Amino acid sequence: MLKLIGYRIAALIPVLLVISVVSVGLVALLPSNAAEKIAGDAATPEQVAQVNAELGLDQPWYQQYWDWLTNAVHGDFGYSLIDHTPVLGLVLDRLAVTLSLALVAAVIGLVLGVTAGTIAALRAGSLLDRAITVLSSVALAMPAFWIGLILVSVFALQLGWLPATGYVPLSTDPMGWLESVILPGFALGLIVMAMLARHARASMIEALQMPHVRTARAMGLPVRSVIGKHALKSSLSPVITTMGFQFAYLLGGAVVIEKVFGIPGMGDLALTAVTDTDIPIIQAVIVTTGVCVALAQLAVDVTYGYLNPKVRMS
Repeated sequence: MLKLIGYRIAALIPVLLVISVVSVGLVALLPSNAAEKIAGDAATPEQVAQVNAELGLDQPWYQQYWDWLTNAVHGDFGYSLIDHTPVLGLVLDRLAVTLSLALVAAVIGLVLGVTAGTIAALRAGSLLDRAITVLSSVALAMPAFWIGLILVSVFALQLGWLPATGYVPLSTDPMGWLESVILPGFALGLIVMAMLARHARASMIEALQMPHVRTARAMGLPVRSVIGKHALKSSLSPVITTMGFQFAYLLGGAVVIEKVFGIPGMGDLALTAVTDTDIPIIQAVIVTTGVCVALAQLAVDVTYGYLNPKVRMS
C-alpha cells in the first residue's frame, strides 16, 4: 500500500505543474488589464505602463510564470491587486467553506446513492427498481441551482425549518453550521446520488452473481450478512472511482450553489476576482482547486487499492 501511495504522489507532480502552467497562461489571455483598473479610468498610458512594470505584468508570460512558481513553492501566492490582502490566507479561508459544503454533498450523495442502488439491485426488475431508476434520471436532468431554489422555497421560506442563506463556521457553532450547509449540500448531493445509484445498482447486480456471494446465499446466510460482508465490498470499487470524478463536479458546482445560498466560498471569491481582474487570486483559485481534485483522485486510488488487492500488487 505504501508503494502505491508513493507512486500516486509522484504522479501528481507533473499534473500540478501542468495546472500551474495553464493557470498562468489562461490569465495572460484575459482581455482586460489589471493595471488599468488599479490606475483608474483617468490614468494616462504612461501611468498604466508604470503600474504594469511595478506588478511585473510587462514581462513575458514565461517569466511571470517562473516568478510566480518560485514564490508559490515557498507558500507565497502574492497579494490581491485590489485590496493588497495576502492571497494564500484569503484562499484558504474560502477553501474551508467550499470543502465543507462539498464534503457534506459527497456524504449525502454517497450514502443515499449506494443505499438506493443496493435496494434497486436486490429488487432488480421490480416496481421499486424501476421507480429508483426513473427518479435517478429525473435528478440527473435537474440543474443543481434549480434544486437549490426549490429546497429554499419549501424548507426555508414555507416551513421555516432551515435558513435560506448565509454560512456559520463549524468552529463557531456546529449545529448552526449543519443548518447552513444541509440545503446546499442536498442541492449538490442529489445529482451525485443519482449518478452513484446507477453505478451501485449495476455493480451490485454483478457482485451478487460472483461465486463466493452465491455460495454464501446458498448456505442460508442472512441477506444482511451476505450483502455487508461479501457483495458490498466487491461492488464499491466502481462507485468509489465514480465518486472521485464527481468530487470535481462538486467543487465546480459549488460556484453556482454558493451564489444561490449566499455562502462566502471559493466560487464567490473566484467570480469577484475575475470581475476585478485580480490575477494573483485567479491563479491561486485555479491551482488550489486543481490540488484538491488531484488529492481527491489520490484518495480514490488508495481506497481502490484497499478494496482491490490486485491494484496494490501491480
